[in-house]
Amino acid sequence: MRKLYRNKQEGKLFGVCAGLADHFELDPVIFRIGFVCAFLFAGVGFLPYLLLAIIIPNDPRFN
Repeated sequence: MRKLYRNKQEGKLFGVCAGLADHFELDPVIFRIGFVCAFLFAGVGFLPYLLLAIIIPNDPRFN
């Protein structure tokens, strides 16, 4: 089982979307679009992103 880590090497801001993409083996653009759409249309995209940035640890391979 893969652990969930933030990927700051491929990430744009905190590496949350890149880390989620690595974990689920998807393109990080999918997660970025999802967070932006949630922010624009529902006004709640930034808070979950910020919480994930605090909760998910950095990838130890890139420290």
